[in-house]
Amino acid sequence: MKILGIETSCDETAAAVVENGTKVLSNVIASSVDMHSQTGGVVPEVAAREHIIQISPVIDKAMLDAGTEWSDIDAIAVTYAPGLIASLLIGVNTAQTLAYIHKKPLIPVHHVSGHIYANWLDRGGDDLDLQSSVFEFPILVLTISGGHNELVLMKGHHDFEVIGETLDDAAGEAFDKVARLLNLGFPGGPVISKRAESGDPSAYDFPRPMLDKDNKYNFSFSGLKSAVRREVDECEMGNTKSEIIDDISASFQSAVIDVLADKLVMAADEFGVKAVHLAGGVSANQLLRKTVRERLSDNIELFWPEKMIYCTDNAAMVASSGYFQYQKKGAQLEKIEPSSQKPLT
Repeated sequence: MKILGIETSCDETAAAVVENGTKVLSNVIASSVDMHSQTGGVVPEVAAREHIIQISPVIDKAMLDAGTEWSDIDAIAVTYAPGLIASLLIGVNTAQTLAYIHKKPLIPVHHVSGHIYANWLDRGGDDLDLQSSVFEFPILVLTISGGHNELVLMKGHHDFEVIGETLDDAAGEAFDKVARLLNLGFPGGPVISKRAESGDPSAYDFPRPMLDKDNKYNFSFSGLKSAVRREVDECEMGNTKSEIIDDISASFQSAVIDVLADKLVMAADEFGVKAVHLAGGVSANQLLRKTVRERLSDNIELFWPEKMIYCTDNAAMVASSGYFQYQKKGAQLEKIEPSSQKPLT
């Protein structure tokens, strides 16, 4: 079964063709990150305008790269929530129009479920049956990106229980905001990780916001961000030496990773999962991967997306999620209503 996936939840205009939820035949991304780096973050109106410009060429290229005609496509999957509402509308309206014209089933995909299913992409070589069954449930997933931070207990395909989520800033958003404080540019995750390599993670005693027992699996990074801001203000960053920026970057990153890893490991032990998955943009962080593996029990397997491009927003993950969703729930033929905040269910 070949599914065309469409993703426009933020600043990436993406389309992909994926077979049986696992084999990526094409994965095309047009990013406007360079444009948004000039303003230090994504401007919704600018992102929406870029989606309008890019979406048709991106879909055409995805179809061409996959060597597919419309007669080969079995369904269309599109991100409908959460995200920037103007951006979501471009993708959803395009998908609905194409589904109507070509008489294809339409599958509305939650963005976070897309990140979760990025772990199913391109595993097991060309054996599609092996790829679709490579993981044993239950699985605990930590999704970490600019807008999302959840601990998800996955009991089966599209059987999700959110056991923890961010109460304010997501980890990726905190990386972006701290990078802005340090005048390091956008996006913040990669550049802070790079600067942290030369820094001392114990130079600054930033807080580890673990919250109380009633919120033991929830996340909150606003206090950590404020602590970094206070330190930056005291340092008068305009005259700050490079090594101080490196030390702040390393100390901040260490605080974030301690919280993510400790909560993840605690939940994995409590729920007796077979495997732990990292997903989302921050799952590309090498220190996070190393720290989780060191703290996780040896009998629990650890996975992250097979390719770096599957960590960030892309349409292959949307097509994969759409495939497994279609197998369980079928398609949605009525009008899809985009949502900026809809929770994962």
